[in-house]
Parts: sequence; C-alpha cells; structure tokens
Amino acid sequence: MFSEIVKIRYSEMDLDLVLKPSFLLQFMQDLASDNAEQLGFGYSYIIKKNLAWFLLKYRIEFEDYPSGLYELKIFTEPRGYNKLFAYRDFAFYNGEYLLGRAASTWSLVDLDTKNIVPVSEALEFNSNMPRFEKREQDLTYGKVRPLEKVDREKVFEIRYDDIDVNKHVNNANYLIWAFEPLDFEFRHLKKLKSLDIVFKKEIKYGNKVLSQIRVEENITNHVLKNADNGEDLCMICANWIDK
Repeated sequence: MFSEIVKIRYSEMDLDLVLKPSFLLQFMQDLASDNAEQLGFGYSYIIKKNLAWFLLKYRIEFEDYPSGLYELKIFTEPRGYNKLFAYRDFAFYNGEYLLGRAASTWSLVDLDTKNIVPVSEALEFNSNMPRFEKREQDLTYGKVRPLEKVDREKVFEIRYDDIDVNKHVNNANYLIWAFEPLDFEFRHLKKLKSLDIVFKKEIKYGNKVLSQIRVEENITNHVLKNADNGEDLCMICANWIDK
C-alpha cells in the first residue's frame, strides 16, 4: 500500500469548493505512476520495451465526495495481474474519514502494433506484481451501456496541452468533455456518488471529440466519439446526489 497527501488548490476546485472530478483522476494517475516507478514497472522501465500502460476502466464509489478540503490522502495498491490485465485499487481519505474507493483495470500495449502484451511476459515476473486474487470487499464494476437517446451533444477540438507522455489524450480530459454538455445548474447543485468509466479507443492531436449525453434524473450516461470517424472513445455512467 502506497499513500500520499495531496494539497488541493483553488484552481482544482469548482465555484462551490468541490474538487473537480478531472483533477481527482489526475491525482490517481500520478500516484499510480509514482508507485509503479518505485516497484519497478513504471514508465521508465516499460518505455525501454516500447510499451505503455493503458487504463481500461474505473469503478469509483464515494461515501462523501471531496468538498471544502485542502488536503486529500490517497492510498493505492497494485492488486496484481492475470494473463492480459493488471488491477489497481485506490482509497481517498479526509484525515481518518474514508471518502471513497476506486478499482481500476489496466493493460500493457505495444506502442507500434497497439496489441496487448501479457503482463507476466512484459514484467518478467516482477515479484511486486503478484497474480490477482479477488477479495470479498472488492468493488463491482457497473454496466455502461450505449445511449438509446441523446439529450445533448457538443464537439471539442483537441489541444496540444490535452496530450500526455504516451502521445494521446490524457484520460482525465475525457471526463471534462463528458460532463461539459450538462446544464450549469445540474453541475452546481449535484456531486458524484459513483462513477463507471470504460476507455475504448485513444485519440490524438488533430482530431475532434463528440460528447453526447443522456440524463435520467440523477443518472447521466455519456459517450465520447471520434467526430471524424464515429468510433466510440469512452463510455461513462455517473450517479449524482445533491451537494
């Protein structure tokens, strides 16, 4: 288990001092990257093999979404691997108070062929990445379905600053684009209770993103598409409660 106390700045909060969801994803990604480096399977190791970690999906559940906080303690633990996927858990705390937990699934991808590479083969049996074993308290991924109806949509151009070290759009940007078509009042009055995200395709500089949403009371479903060819990039289901 690896932990870090993150200082939350005003630029990372919304107008109600609630942590912006995209920054939470960035905190988690940075912590995972630091932990992977410490354990010998981070960016500096895998890039020599022309590989990259690709995030496939998240399940995040909140007891109380971070609001009015200036420090957030985040724990992460690499849960191990099976043949093609690796798993990592997170937990968020305000002092000793549990705010939420997250489960995530990752794969290693060859940067040239875009094929998934077996984790055990790529990491050469690194003892810090054991075989995955399920636990009773593990979070269960929710189902994220295609939209039956589109309530709103919006198109975004990819900026240079949206691109990360893997030369594609950073995953936190998907959440910004997904939530942007929601009404101002909805975002102002609601905060997240749970979140399921499935990442399906990468997208790079020069393309455009089409964000489509369906709103059903406190449940919002989102699909991001490559506006140039119609391919699904990301699917999201968010459950909201009143702030």
